[in-house]
Amino acid sequence: MKVCVLGAGAWGTALAVNASGRHAVSLWARDAVQVQAMSAARENARYLPGVALPPSIAITSGDPLAAAKSADLVIIATPMAALREQLGLLDGVSCPVAWLCKGVEPALAGSGGEGLLAHEIQAQVAPRLAAGVLSGPSFALEVAQGRPTALVAASPHADVRKALVDAFHGPALRVYANDDIVGVEVGGAVKNVLAIATGLADGLSLGLNARAALITRGLAEMTRFGVALGARAETFMGLSGLGDLVLTATGDLSRNRKVGLLLAQGYTLSQAVDSLGHVAEGVYCARTVVQRARHLGVEMPISAGVVALLDGRVRPAEAVAELMAREPGSESA
Repeated sequence: MKVCVLGAGAWGTALAVNASGRHAVSLWARDAVQVQAMSAARENARYLPGVALPPSIAITSGDPLAAAKSADLVIIATPMAALREQLGLLDGVSCPVAWLCKGVEPALAGSGGEGLLAHEIQAQVAPRLAAGVLSGPSFALEVAQGRPTALVAASPHADVRKALVDAFHGPALRVYANDDIVGVEVGGAVKNVLAIATGLADGLSLGLNARAALITRGLAEMTRFGVALGARAETFMGLSGLGDLVLTATGDLSRNRKVGLLLAQGYTLSQAVDSLGHVAEGVYCARTVVQRARHLGVEMPISAGVVALLDGRVRPAEAVAELMAREPGSESA
């Protein structure tokens, strides 16, 4: 199989490394200078330092469509903000296409609409594609190191699910198929917002009880939101829901959790984001998630508290106090 990975960030690079032992892999980067550096050092020093790039990986730049045309599977490994552009360029590609980004696109200026999930963007700009998402609890570094990981390949198209399983399922990486792309994408997006909240609680030294409460009630928020969008409730008990939430909310490699930790320490939002060196999708999609939930009549108090914190309307301790001061209610509500 010929696999083309568009985007040489940490996650795209990690999957290219993972697949290179079994398939012909090309790794495309927008920045020609980065391509030259990676080709010379056989390492992505900027995003995945210390991980050797096998000689079998072809590192390219230039026209992404040209890179994709000869592939059997195309993986879009860009941040959410670049997905619309990449999908538009790929409209009409005959092979399966899948994205890795986890988030919700902000509503387009002047559109009067709502922020969209990735599959909704694809339906708008590249409806002819057979497409899906590869998601689940995974830190790029551990995948690149060959540590045991499980992911979920979600698409309404069976051939897309099969292509993702064939490309990446192996001794150290299990890939499960799921046709609930709405649920998988909601889980991937909302867990980033909730990880900011748990990072905040940990940074304030609120204890393990508080962390467990935030994860559990956060999962309830995620499920309510997803079901309102047409997802199946059971999807959120799987890898892309509970699994990814636990990892991102507790793992030391989590960028979104790190944002919450830094805010608790007194960093401004800009200082926290600048210190990461990578995109923390929860910062960019939190407001959009809450706006869409309100339109659907779905209550998401933890996510709303994160938005208030990111907007500077409350201080870290105040955000926690407001959550604790809410009226009691039924756990199933």
